[in-house]
Amino acid sequence: MANPYVDIFRAPGTRAFSFAGFIARMPFAMITLGIVTMLSQAQGGYGLAGAVAATFALTSALIAPQISRAVDRYGQSRILPPATAMAVIGLGALMLATRFEAPAWTLFAFAAVGGFMPSMSAMVRARWTELYRDTPRLRTAFAFESVVDELIYMTGPVISIGLSVALFPEAGPLAAVLFLTIGTLLFVPLKATEPPVHPQGRSAGGSVIRLSAIRIITLILIAIGAIFGTAEVTAVAFAEQQGQTAAASIVLSIYAAGSLIVGLVFGALKPRLPLARQLQLAIALAALTTLPLLVVGSIPALALVLFLAGAAVSPTLIISMGLIERIVPPAKLTEGITWAMTGVGIGMAVGSAASGWVIDMFGVASGFWVSIASGLVALVTVVLGYRQLGDEGGPCAAEPAAAGA
Repeated sequence: MANPYVDIFRAPGTRAFSFAGFIARMPFAMITLGIVTMLSQAQGGYGLAGAVAATFALTSALIAPQISRAVDRYGQSRILPPATAMAVIGLGALMLATRFEAPAWTLFAFAAVGGFMPSMSAMVRARWTELYRDTPRLRTAFAFESVVDELIYMTGPVISIGLSVALFPEAGPLAAVLFLTIGTLLFVPLKATEPPVHPQGRSAGGSVIRLSAIRIITLILIAIGAIFGTAEVTAVAFAEQQGQTAAASIVLSIYAAGSLIVGLVFGALKPRLPLARQLQLAIALAALTTLPLLVVGSIPALALVLFLAGAAVSPTLIISMGLIERIVPPAKLTEGITWAMTGVGIGMAVGSAASGWVIDMFGVASGFWVSIASGLVALVTVVLGYRQLGDEGGPCAAEPAAAGA
């Protein structure tokens, strides 16, 4: 039996852009925690560190879709270099400001400039889509990318925090900047697999977020991202309460491993259900697997529950990307994918903040209620939005043109 993951790399250039994309997107799992670690070590507190990291995350969430929108109009090779340069300048200045104890306002300003970092996950997925549009291999490629995302989120924080602790406070963010620079320099020259600029038509001025289906998918992924963010904060707090703080990293790695394994299996399958129905089932599973968190009483039990919860992560992302590929016009695909990835990032930030507040106010066990609430929000959203998602590129894809945007 042929290995579907080997098949997707038979096309010329796939290995090169996949490798370069892997390097270039490592910073997404490194920067936020790297900023927190850098500033907390340099200045001895978490308040300012968290606020500066949140500034970077929020700015990135707002700017990344606009960068991807420009990519759809002008091409990856024209937009990625200046966007990456802006991010490198901002993050470099942030590290210098930290080193030389510049005023606090400069930290926020430079973190905001660092938020110009492009969504390399969207750039890579756009290349896969151009190669395998309307073929079963595209699903497999999306599954592979979800697995890569999990690997990045398993290794990135460890590298970033480890370097800052072992060497000097700025070492983690510096490594992230080097990954971004080197990866982009390797990625951009690969013109053979770069998606062509599709005619924008009458929809050139309108964002894909105006599509009802894209708004629904983004809201769903914000809720799913909140489950991720809550798991990270609550796992650390729970492990600390159990007197085994170091075990938190193992638990979170197991969580990612559950998603990775199921993603590999799911990507090789060819279910016949409509994508909208598949998404409903995946979200129902995600909501269901949050419930056992309320009765967790030990580190091994938490690891087992999070491993099972991870089973819903990759399928949700794979199906969401498949829906976006069918809903969004080819001329706006990169922006559509970026909104989805941005939704996950926003959700992680919201989940982290909300669970941290709940834990401080009501105790560690109460933090799991944020996961349950997030799962319920995702489930209600996918149920109420089923009709729009069920169009899968029918009337939804025509909305901007119809509106004369």
